Amino acid sequence: MHIELDADQRRLRDEIRQFLAAELPQDLATRVRHGQSISKEDQIRWTRILHARGWAAPHWPQEHGGTGWSLIQRHIFDVECRAFQAPVLSGFGFNMVGPAILRHGTAEQKAEFLPKILRAELWWCQGYSEPQAGSDLASLRTRAVREGDEYVVTGQKSWTSGAEIADWIFCLVRTDPTVQMQRGISFLLIDLNSPGISIEPLYAFNGKRLWNQVFFDSVRVPIAQRLGEEDKGWTVAKSLLGDERLMVSRVAENKRLLNRLREVLGQEQEGSRPLDQTTLIRRRLSELDIRLQALEMTSLRLLSEADKGGQVGAEPSMLKLKGSQLVQAMDELLVEAIGHWALPLDAGSTGSAVGPAYAEYIASGLFHHRGYSIAGGSSEVQHNIIAKQVLGL
Repeated sequence: MHIELDADQRRLRDEIRQFLAAELPQDLATRVRHGQSISKEDQIRWTRILHARGWAAPHWPQEHGGTGWSLIQRHIFDVECRAFQAPVLSGFGFNMVGPAILRHGTAEQKAEFLPKILRAELWWCQGYSEPQAGSDLASLRTRAVREGDEYVVTGQKSWTSGAEIADWIFCLVRTDPTVQMQRGISFLLIDLNSPGISIEPLYAFNGKRLWNQVFFDSVRVPIAQRLGEEDKGWTVAKSLLGDERLMVSRVAENKRLLNRLREVLGQEQEGSRPLDQTTLIRRRLSELDIRLQALEMTSLRLLSEADKGGQVGAEPSMLKLKGSQLVQAMDELLVEAIGHWALPLDAGSTGSAVGPAYAEYIASGLFHHRGYSIAGGSSEVQHNIIAKQVLGL
């Protein structure tokens, strides 16, 4: 199957390329290319550049600062941004709580929160997982007891990425413990500066603070900060998770990684030849390229069907599964290519790179991307969905 962009899509692609070439700060692109961390300040800088162009939230409605682009157009934008090594914007605000507010929020909530997300004035994190409620999220225990025009929230959230730099957290809390678990949950928007909130770090094995624990000790939250109806927060959460279900293929990230892989293989050598000239490596590169082309064609087929108003069922589970696996396969070849240079710690611990600059963060990328086959629905869950809903097993 061969899909080509039409004339309008090619014009949009060229427009995006011209914008990125002119406006993307090269210091940010360099950090992304080498797999270095992007600070909150850098993300804010890039968000505001995109917002000035009207492209910070391509998937939002135009009346709220979006572009009105189709799914195919959004795919083109994602691919070009990753090809130019642009930082990824904060997904918690733009892809999660923003669309949830658009769908379930009051007029006052939309006016209060959406412009601040677009201008990068309000930073969010997600309060879902708890020590005993991860994959089985409906078993969460954080309580919100109603007192007048407020909720009093008590409990704990864990594995909360970005809580240390966030301003607000969107939380699932239990408001009715007497009914079926999914029916007694509400969705709250909570200011992290509220009295009674404390945040403690959770460190990865390399010493980096990747997650947090957030504790709520009788935190008072106005009823006006509930999103959707009381006890109907599970519905809000499901719609939030479903908003981006067609954009889970990681095609753009895989294309970026494949280009990066070719760069590294062209610099590493086996004897007197660059690795990318050896028979084995050329075959493995070709295999990865073929897998990526198949993934993109399948993704574009589903996006085109959705743009035409067609119904797309459980097929995105296949995109998520294969896209995550492909990222990990590219990481593995990258680590094999740099060999012993994958062993030293990141430059952040010593102040300077031990080996070639391009090798410094490759191992960190591999370790981080292992989570791709867990986050957003584990591979086991995706296999079950495909088996039941696609194959009818």
